[in-house]
Amino acid sequence: MIVRDKPGVMQLLFAVRGSVLPQIAPQLLIVTVVAALAVLVDHTVYRLNYANGTPFAVFGAALSLFLGFRNNAAYDRWWEARKLWGGLLADARLFARELEMFLPDPLLRARLLRLFIAFLHLHRAQLRRLSNDAEALAKAEAAAPGDGLATAAHPPCAAVNLMNRLLAEAHADGRLDGFGARAISTRMASFGLAQASCERIAVTPLPYVYSLLIFRTSWLYCLLLPLGLIDSAGWLTPLFAGIVAYTFFGLAEVTEELAHPFGHTANALPLDAICRAVEISLAPHLGETPPPPLTPRNFRLD
Repeated sequence: MIVRDKPGVMQLLFAVRGSVLPQIAPQLLIVTVVAALAVLVDHTVYRLNYANGTPFAVFGAALSLFLGFRNNAAYDRWWEARKLWGGLLADARLFARELEMFLPDPLLRARLLRLFIAFLHLHRAQLRRLSNDAEALAKAEAAAPGDGLATAAHPPCAAVNLMNRLLAEAHADGRLDGFGARAISTRMASFGLAQASCERIAVTPLPYVYSLLIFRTSWLYCLLLPLGLIDSAGWLTPLFAGIVAYTFFGLAEVTEELAHPFGHTANALPLDAICRAVEISLAPHLGETPPPPLTPRNFRLD
């Protein structure tokens, strides 16, 4: 995720980090070249048949509606994912306090908190489809040496299942009373629900037909646009066609990134930073020195 103060005019004009310009540069180049060729042919070889602005106004309005609808749908996914991970952070803090209140065994409390940290990193790695994430593997091994959490069919669930088994044993042994077991199981249900909701977002993309419709109509509009600009814009047609293409292709690319909030793009959620925030919050309960928070590198927070 891009994190930076309000940019100035020059930064707004020339900032590349966090923008979608590198991704859409080939499309802009193609549209600009096609527009330039159309102007060249019109002025030197054969006078083209011009179109007035009415068809492009109607076409552009319809395309804007499609883009707006898709942008809203993509942002809803991104914002829901951010709320779910914010909920996991809150659950981590409340989980640690509830353990201290209801579970007197300090060794068991520490193991459960380390398992929660392992669960969160394994969940992050699964959402990002990182099968060999070094940090997630290290956290899993530190929390449960030899239990094979990282090699389980579903590593995050394996961590939660182990936590549940330890709590069930503590309840059966009388180390955890019924009220405490109820409170802690409710907390575990909360972050289990958040986990399932994140997986739903990750495995259920926006319908492909939306992307197909947006990109097809964007290409058609931008490639036909020179016919409506040559008569009035002349040699400036490539410039205006490029600006329009930047708007439509740029917005389409932004929605594509927002629709995948757990990805590796500059606009994806900073899952590493949220996991570190959890570690900082739980460190006092583990009797450890909190690690430093992750900071943006070149305005990007992962």
